[in-house]
Amino acid sequence: MPVSLDYLVIGHITRDLYDQGYKLGGTATYSALTAHNLGCRVGIVTSTGPDVDLSQLPAEIRVASHPCTVTTTFQNIYHEGHRKQHISAQATVLGIADVPAEWRDSAIVHLGPIAQEIDGTVVGAFPDAVLGLTPQGWMRAWDEEGIVHAVDWRPAPGLSARADAVILSREDIDEDAERINLYAASTRTLVLTAGWKGSTVYHEGQVRSFPAPSVDEVDPTGAGDIFATAYLVALQRTENPFLSAQFANCIAAHSVERIGLASIPTRDEIARCRARFGNQI
Repeated sequence: MPVSLDYLVIGHITRDLYDQGYKLGGTATYSALTAHNLGCRVGIVTSTGPDVDLSQLPAEIRVASHPCTVTTTFQNIYHEGHRKQHISAQATVLGIADVPAEWRDSAIVHLGPIAQEIDGTVVGAFPDAVLGLTPQGWMRAWDEEGIVHAVDWRPAPGLSARADAVILSREDIDEDAERINLYAASTRTLVLTAGWKGSTVYHEGQVRSFPAPSVDEVDPTGAGDIFATAYLVALQRTENPFLSAQFANCIAAHSVERIGLASIPTRDEIARCRARFGNQI
């Protein structure tokens, strides 16, 4: 019998290195765990090697992993609110063939590249889904030593026009007004996040900003992915791009108060955020 998913995320699960070893990371990990706690049936399409233990993920999250000799590996270093990244390994590029046929009717599809690993043609496999893009992985490259730097991503017309929402941080584009205007003009909804400052939604000529709740930040890793997941789930359920941003701000604010995967919003936190918006989501 075909497996029906509420939320499918495509992108590399990563090994995020810490002083104590590694933790699972990447958009695929943070988004899948968040969607799971939001009550979704979740699947991940990824590529990993034998150097990670995917059994750390809840058994309810289904994983289709293209086997590789290595897993994409990052180290994140934060200084005065800015992140410096180093990549030491990269797994296999993902394409349409890696997506199980029974998952192509997923209600929400999230393309979450972390290291240039998604073939943009996969968008054609999901004509009916709410399609979200978090393109940060298409906006970075790295030198021979693995030091990550930004590159100018220009979305293919078919990709951005098909997307229901493109979500990225202002830091990813260095507040470049020309690119903001380009992205806003080429997609249905553009959402820019700005950490503790909240988020701004560009939708059908409207531009609206929403503040984030005030919290004590401990670790911002994964907060953007958590925001994007909450946004896409709310968008699919309410069809309201502005309410979705307010809900996602609430969800993501909790995440920065904890480190690593402990930042995934709990079901109690999600319930409190839902209650703030009349349980519409």
